[in-house]
Amino acid sequence: MDKAIVSNFKEQGATLDALTELVRQGAREIIAQALEVEVKELLSIMSQEMPDGKMSVVRNGYLPEREILTGAGPVAVKVPKVRDRLGRGVKFTSSLVPPYLKRAERVEEFLPLLYLRCVSTGDFSEALVALLGPGAKVLSASTVSRLKQTWQDEHRERGARSLKGKRYVYLWADGVYFNVRADDVRQCILVIIGATADGRKELLALEDGYRESEQSWHELLADLRSQGMTDPPRLAVADGALGFWAALSKVFPETRHQRCWVHKTANVLNKLPKSVQKKAKAGLQAIWMAETREEAHKAFDRCLQRYEPKYPKAMECLSKDRQDLLAFYDFPAEHWLHIRTTNPVESTFATVRLRTAKTRGCGSRETILAMVFKLAQSAEKRWKRLRGYKLLGKVITGVKFVNGEELNEETEDAPDREAA
Repeated sequence: MDKAIVSNFKEQGATLDALTELVRQGAREIIAQALEVEVKELLSIMSQEMPDGKMSVVRNGYLPEREILTGAGPVAVKVPKVRDRLGRGVKFTSSLVPPYLKRAERVEEFLPLLYLRCVSTGDFSEALVALLGPGAKVLSASTVSRLKQTWQDEHRERGARSLKGKRYVYLWADGVYFNVRADDVRQCILVIIGATADGRKELLALEDGYRESEQSWHELLADLRSQGMTDPPRLAVADGALGFWAALSKVFPETRHQRCWVHKTANVLNKLPKSVQKKAKAGLQAIWMAETREEAHKAFDRCLQRYEPKYPKAMECLSKDRQDLLAFYDFPAEHWLHIRTTNPVESTFATVRLRTAKTRGCGSRETILAMVFKLAQSAEKRWKRLRGYKLLGKVITGVKFVNGEELNEETEDAPDREAA
């Protein structure tokens, strides 16, 4: 082979090696910066809990260095650690580099993540090549802008799709709040997740709303009905937002109501002094963990008798939703884990909310909505099927359940189901 050609190959190889190392260095820096933002957010939140403003949670070095496989090869990552001075077990878990992550996320997940982290459009190409490999090098600023527009179009198409012939047994609804650019009003995104007849969770709706108002929820639910969701869900799970429940009663009046126990517990505890919160929380847990509705009522009464004399507002908050808090007893016990709380929404959007916390300069309300939609769409692929999904057919056909068990000859003498 000609010596000049050989020399040229060597020079190109050296250049490629240098570029690869540069790319890896860029990836390390980007990840390190993002981790610093996340850990500082956690420390800021924890400092606000202390009356004297001191840090209850402090930096405590780093976890052992590990490698994440990216398109440019393995990249070394050091995740920060924190120490909880109060011994509550507070730990730092990165949403960008969770403990299980071994490989960089796909472009469809990582691009909205970077956008919500305020990486400018012009920096996307370098960041994505570093983290995802040469296949991302075509993502120029103009390409990224067009891609964001495509995502907005996908979101609109998803909101207009036909639901004809589909049946949703359970619904989970919640309003998720985000901070957006140049806007002092926190953006509220209304989210509805549905459980299909075969037990799979599906993102039904994700739209911009106005402070969870009845009108906003009504428009969203009415849109679902107009798209073909004519069969009313058997049960809806949500927090105490009056707007949702008022709208649900108008659009799907046959649907039963289940108040979220996580939200209710937090609301009740917020009305109690910290000195009694631990015991009160155990009392509340005894209600929703009771094996039967009768036992739940007894635990309910014990809680009221113990705290109502001194803390009437807290107990009023609890007692006013008594029936809706116990609706889950009329459904299969295998489903209780899923229908006592809005966890399908909360767990999905916890990291998304963290990524937009205390953030400004990340785009318009419409852009944020599209980014959140893409992150939720990616999360949807990993949602697990409901336990006991084969029982959903009986729920659909109206088979009655008492204390989680199917009503039959042996249970006909059980206490009648309470009115919704």
